[in-house]
Amino acid sequence: MTMPAGKYWVGDLCYVMENHWDEVCLVTVEDGECLEGEFSLASDVRFAMYRRAHDDMGYLQKNDYEYSVDSGTIGCVRVEDIDDPRAEYERGSAHEFSEDFETGSEGGVVRFGDVSVNTNSYVKDSI
Repeated sequence: MTMPAGKYWVGDLCYVMENHWDEVCLVTVEDGECLEGEFSLASDVRFAMYRRAHDDMGYLQKNDYEYSVDSGTIGCVRVEDIDDPRAEYERGSAHEFSEDFETGSEGGVVRFGDVSVNTNSYVKDSI
């Protein structure tokens, strides 16, 4: 799947999309199961979101950056589309993608372009 170039926030989207979380859940949950992939809200906000191997843990990216997780998912959304005054930016990280990039998940490793988050190995039990 492909997302357009731009500056994205990567992490558990519940920390930066609280204003839209009900709608996020409407488009990503079907029959009680969390779907994976790329999605759009009615406001045309695009995001990608993938389930984690373990819920509610801290995960390490390849450069030893730790991502907090509360919703059991890791995702990405354009920074310019985050309009939540309560956004907890420190619980994820921003990345600039100069070209369109692929997203996906395989074997517990989530990829957003060159950003990889291995959810098979967690840092601590709760963050």
